[in-house]
Amino acid sequence: MTDTSRRVLVLGATGSIGEQTLDIVRRNPDRFEVVGLAAGRDAEGLAALAEAHGLPAGATALGADDAERLVRGTEADVVVNGITGSVGLGPTLAALETGRTLALANKESLIVGADLVRRIAAPGQIVPVDSEHSAIAQCLAAGTREEVRRIVLTASGGPFRGRRRDELLEVEPAQALAHPTWDMGRVVTTNSATLVNKGLEVIEAHVLFDLGFDRIDVVVHPQSIIHSMVEFVDGGTIAQVSMPDMRLPIALALDWPARIPGAVAPMDWTRAQSWTFEPLDDEAFPAVRLAKRVGEAGGAYPAVFNAANEVAVDAFHDGALRFVDIVDTVAAVVDDHEPEPGATSRESLARAEAWARAQARRRIGA
Repeated sequence: MTDTSRRVLVLGATGSIGEQTLDIVRRNPDRFEVVGLAAGRDAEGLAALAEAHGLPAGATALGADDAERLVRGTEADVVVNGITGSVGLGPTLAALETGRTLALANKESLIVGADLVRRIAAPGQIVPVDSEHSAIAQCLAAGTREEVRRIVLTASGGPFRGRRRDELLEVEPAQALAHPTWDMGRVVTTNSATLVNKGLEVIEAHVLFDLGFDRIDVVVHPQSIIHSMVEFVDGGTIAQVSMPDMRLPIALALDWPARIPGAVAPMDWTRAQSWTFEPLDDEAFPAVRLAKRVGEAGGAYPAVFNAANEVAVDAFHDGALRFVDIVDTVAAVVDDHEPEPGATSRESLARAEAWARAQARRRIGA
């Protein structure tokens, strides 16, 4: 550790993002110091990590509410929010309100709480950890905002790329969890199979980069080597290319915009390889189209979308819902939603989420 080391607080420390963040920190002790750790439910794993990093009991938290208190009570330079789900909104707001740099992997913070985040986030305070949004942030350095024509998010297409809707009727949960590229948790992996995850990323890109939904496109790129692209007004397109390894965007977020040597293995340009691109099939995978509609509606609609999806994903894995009915159920709940008048608040968002979960369960019959 040196006087110039960045103090890092890791939320979701026992999950995939947390583990890879701590790997970057361990390999760069001259640049980073862990000052706090939080986990959702894994008390044993959290204790082991705290011991490994020499942290006292007061520097750890178990649960989202405790994580929010930890953020407010810890002197840190950067907060990595790797919590899964909308419970990550509170810690996100705490990090922003206390002036920390927020390395954000919890996309639900922007999906559910876009209005709240916009009110308090300073320019440049949020650094995205999602590989797609990190790629866009890197590509945007090639031109001014006025020179951007559109951004293009890439999608692997998931395990069912190329299938028609009628070929998805008998999909089993184990098949939906067999992602061709990334190793993620159950909800995110299922969301990648339905392309709900890409729909959420479209909304996230809208919030992060302040571009209209008509200037955010999705293209299927099965190799997951180009992580996203920015097209400029002169017809040029800048793409960010790297091996599919989350440690690259994590490393960038920890010390943005500086690059950490050896964060990931570079591409092997001596090996012959082909990259392909395919249009998104909105009929078989309508989630992105629905997400754009939800994002344009704004207010609590994105929170309803996200909450209903979480219930539908659980129902699918419990055998109570077919794969193709996940997004159909979400769409029906979105259509049922009646916006609450007045400004968006954490309380109104919580009410909308609770309603959406209950409404989704009623529709599923759970």
